[in-house]
Amino acid sequence: MDPNRWTQIAGSFRSLNANLPRWILLEVRDCNRNLFPVGAIWTIILLFDLNNWSTKLTTAAGESSSLLTHLASHRRCADRIRSVWPDFLSKREQRLEQQRRLGTAHEKVAENILEDLFTTVLDWPLSNFNNQVDFADIVLTDHGIKWLIIEVKRPNSLTWNRHAVQSALDQALRYAAQQKVKIIAVSDGEMLYAANIEDGGLQDRVFVRLSDPEPPDALWWLSVQGIWRDVDPSERSKLCFPLQEAVTAPRITDGDSSCDTLLHPKYKLPAQCFAYVGNYAKTGTWKLPYLLADGTIDAKRLPKAVQCILSNYRGAKVGGIPEEAIPAILGRLAQAARHIGHMSPEACNPAPVFRQLAGALEQLDLRSGDVGTGT
Repeated sequence: MDPNRWTQIAGSFRSLNANLPRWILLEVRDCNRNLFPVGAIWTIILLFDLNNWSTKLTTAAGESSSLLTHLASHRRCADRIRSVWPDFLSKREQRLEQQRRLGTAHEKVAENILEDLFTTVLDWPLSNFNNQVDFADIVLTDHGIKWLIIEVKRPNSLTWNRHAVQSALDQALRYAAQQKVKIIAVSDGEMLYAANIEDGGLQDRVFVRLSDPEPPDALWWLSVQGIWRDVDPSERSKLCFPLQEAVTAPRITDGDSSCDTLLHPKYKLPAQCFAYVGNYAKTGTWKLPYLLADGTIDAKRLPKAVQCILSNYRGAKVGGIPEEAIPAILGRLAQAARHIGHMSPEACNPAPVFRQLAGALEQLDLRSGDVGTGT
């Protein structure tokens, strides 16, 4: 069918937005990308009509994981990941042989592993896999639009080194701010973590171990057809990066050094230690420090950060934070407070500031795990 005809079909369905299930509308978006055969969307609508789809709309919308299976682009991507994954693992082992032979491997080895991942396991054309773009190690583009910036470190230098991960994220965030890209990732050829930049922090998008023998379907969110979609909130618990896990931090050397890390002039902390960051390249937009330099929670500053939002701290409220970012910020602070046992149910008698925080989250119909992590 003529692509213009699909556009006309999609346009006709926009007026029915209130009456059609969300996953049908997602299929229409795929139709605009010429992914569906003639009659595909009509078949879906006919099936719903025969089964009285209006009575099943709530059920369908609530099963987010099953919604993806209705996307032809997702099915093709998942099939590709599963079929190619064994070959990817084999080639990855060959690339890492240098590390086993010499005891170390250059950052280029990890870059080659990621090139294999995005261009053979996923569907990115090699021509859209760009190296060294304005200091960013890897930038993925589609039709000239930059979608993902990846900061790469030498093999096994990030796994599980909290300090190194925070430093790599800080670099990626500054490059993203300069190039106006909204999704970043860090990887060492062993792990891959990607996140959206939103509400002054990071929202988990993907976390996978590249040595996992089981093909990770979560990679779909970094595919050409998945990168532009919003991750469903119910999927995020499966994709988050476990930064709070105990780590062993090997000595940082050579290429892992972060001497160029931008620090706040007053607090001497990187951007990742603040609950809100308006622009990662401008320290004046960094608000509410609540983490220490090593990424652990600052128990002294955490309640002060909460007070600056909900009441006041030393008679003043913090400024320069948009109202729409407040729920995500409160969620980050609550997640930190819960981790160190300052909120119920971990705390039997929480301090007033944390009881106030719990009340605000309840009013906003949020839990600490429902919003950005701010890693």
